[in-house]
Amino acid sequence: MVEKVLHAIQDDYPDDFAWCYGCGRLNETGHHFRTGWQGDQTVTLYTPKPEHTALPGFVYGGLIASLIDCHGTGSAALALHRKNGFEPGDDQGAPRFVTAYLNVNFHKPTPHGVQLKAVGRVEEIHPKKFKVAAEVFADNILCASGEVIAVVMPSSFLKEG
Repeated sequence: MVEKVLHAIQDDYPDDFAWCYGCGRLNETGHHFRTGWQGDQTVTLYTPKPEHTALPGFVYGGLIASLIDCHGTGSAALALHRKNGFEPGDDQGAPRFVTAYLNVNFHKPTPHGVQLKAVGRVEEIHPKKFKVAAEVFADNILCASGEVIAVVMPSSFLKEG
């Protein structure tokens, strides 16, 4: 059974910030990672494509790192959005985060051909900086884990004039 994230924080990112190759809904060739709540944890689901192969039968590690990266920033956005009194789908622009730190640990080769599930726990460590611990599972087997320090996107990232 393939799970789905119905209400993803990425759906609420302002258009100017929806172009990320990993999670941007407006990037036609991107992965389109979608992060939502599952109880008190965050979840991102993704089924790798044939081109995401490292060796026949296994997923390329860079895709796993990208999944943890975008899951971390999406999880931080979910947490701050909720703290501000909103949930995905409330028609409120969501806060946008960027990665300040990314660490990925590979535990087992990740099999190709199955849906991956990134599960996260969010810990606020500063009003503009969140720490997210993530685990990536394939068929309920832990394949990778990571940590993301995500910071609120600086206003200098906005287009001028």
